Amino acid sequence: MALINVSSLDFSEIRESIKDQIRINPNFTDYDFEGSTLSFLIDILAYNTYISSFNANMLSNEVFIDSATVRENVVALARQIGYVPRPRKSAKAKITFSIDTNEFPQKPQTISLRKGTVASSSATFGNQSYVFSITEDVTVPVINNTAIFKGIDVYEGTYIQETFTVDLNNRNQRFILSNPGIDYTTLNVRVRDDIFTNVSLKYSRSDSLAFIDGSSAVYFIQEVEDERYELIFGDDIFGRKLANGNIIEVSYIISNGDEGNGINQFAFSGTLVDNDGVLVARDISNIFTVESSSGGMKIESIKSVKNYAPRIYAAQNRAVTSNDYESIVKLIYPEADSITSFGGEELDPPRFGRVYIAIKPTNGLYLSTGIKQNIRRELRKYSVAGIVPEILDVKLLYITFNSRVFYNTNFSSSPNDIKTKVLDVLNEFSKSQEINSYGSRFKFSKFLSLIDNSDSSIVSNETQIEMKRLLQPILNKLVEYEICYGNRFLISNKDGFNIRSSGFKVAGISETVYMTDIPNSNGITGSISLFTYQNSKINFVRSNVGIVHYEKGEIRLSAINIVSTVITSSIPIIEISAVPVSSDVYGINELFLQLDVNKSSVEMIDENLSSSLPKISRDIVI
Repeated sequence: MALINVSSLDFSEIRESIKDQIRINPNFTDYDFEGSTLSFLIDILAYNTYISSFNANMLSNEVFIDSATVRENVVALARQIGYVPRPRKSAKAKITFSIDTNEFPQKPQTISLRKGTVASSSATFGNQSYVFSITEDVTVPVINNTAIFKGIDVYEGTYIQETFTVDLNNRNQRFILSNPGIDYTTLNVRVRDDIFTNVSLKYSRSDSLAFIDGSSAVYFIQEVEDERYELIFGDDIFGRKLANGNIIEVSYIISNGDEGNGINQFAFSGTLVDNDGVLVARDISNIFTVESSSGGMKIESIKSVKNYAPRIYAAQNRAVTSNDYESIVKLIYPEADSITSFGGEELDPPRFGRVYIAIKPTNGLYLSTGIKQNIRRELRKYSVAGIVPEILDVKLLYITFNSRVFYNTNFSSSPNDIKTKVLDVLNEFSKSQEINSYGSRFKFSKFLSLIDNSDSSIVSNETQIEMKRLLQPILNKLVEYEICYGNRFLISNKDGFNIRSSGFKVAGISETVYMTDIPNSNGITGSISLFTYQNSKINFVRSNVGIVHYEKGEIRLSAINIVSTVITSSIPIIEISAVPVSSDVYGINELFLQLDVNKSSVEMIDENLSSSLPKISRDIVI
């Protein structure tokens, strides 16, 4: 007997399987299925089987975290291993304003800023105005007839309050917050005994069962459907149990996430009262912005949940391997945009007993000293004895390119329009997560296809890439430097000039000098020399000032006294460039890839003129 393939997702295959099954019956041996009414019934059976197979396939996918696509299912699977996705994060700003009480009929001793809305953006951003709130009252004294609210932290979003009454007779009672888009780090949970008392006990959010007992006033949180959150309270074993009739008061901020970043103009819209409870609505100064709003983030994506949930579970709240540190740092510092970690044993020379963690924040490139100290302090709760975590700054590895883009004039009359499209596509690619993350890879073939597909008139392109690091020298001091690229250097010229730099001056030489390499006969290492370049003439002025290791992609400069640099913005900079052996560039360890479109070149060329052009060449100096 023929078996019907009920798991097939191809309608034709299912239909043929049903027909084969019917043909087994002698009454239908020579039956014309295509021209009969029975064909209509077979189609109905085939469609029904097809839909059932599709639903079964989708349902089976949603059972596993790797294949699930619906957010509620991914979150539910992550919940089973104790992972709570990061919430939408409110942008934070710091503001200052004052109240002049000279003209007040009654001189107050203190003035309080009530929790809730404090300010709104005084200009619209993307046709939308944003409000900023606080979750606790702020009270300041009146000194010399002036009350100064200095450096107040305000959070983007709407302040909301909710109340629940505990009913132990309702076994299905759940404490689900009504609104999506909540930044649960702003949650303030207090519990009163009943409706007749105003005394409340503050509950704190707990992320684990460690260090809590039956008397701990804690609550747990989990994401449920529609990006909302549910509060879970203890059972007198882990956390204090709620009693019948308890009143739960919850306040929080509903955030717009990263949309609230970058706001620096505010108008006051809060509520002020004096120590007698009298409303203060006059003589309020303009708001001075101490820090623009930043730190706003979208809710954790499905991709991120799939990535971190199993790793956090594997870490089991302890940091032993470098992957454990990477996962736990994401919990400690959710504002991290990208994280990488590696053991000291991977370095040359190795540094045993240390783990190095490189963090790129969502806003900006570098972490403040205070944030680094806080991360190290929190890591002590998880790390085992004998392992010392070190927080590294971002080390940018720039990729620049020189492209000749050939186009067909029959399909476009304006090369500038084509060039604009190419640059727009490459700028968008430079901002993508594919390249802007630790451990990323610049894929040369994909880069070429992006250029080719930018416009239908483009027929081909010739592109060369370079790697570039920025050296920040310490001026007027003898200092040794090591510049690592993490990718092998190409030796295209055995006479040198495979490494090039921008200009700088060193002690003892009055002219501007440049850096280059002289390869050794082994093709593995070489020496670094300094030369001047005037009137199109090269003059070597100092040799053996360092070594270059082509296989490792490293440059080491011996003690050198740099007194100034040609490139200066806020700090002195020396740009050092090299061509990689492989056109695919990797960001290893703490190296963070950046596609520098602004320092690259795109040349538009009529394809009919391509045969007469010379090859792309590198200049001797930048």
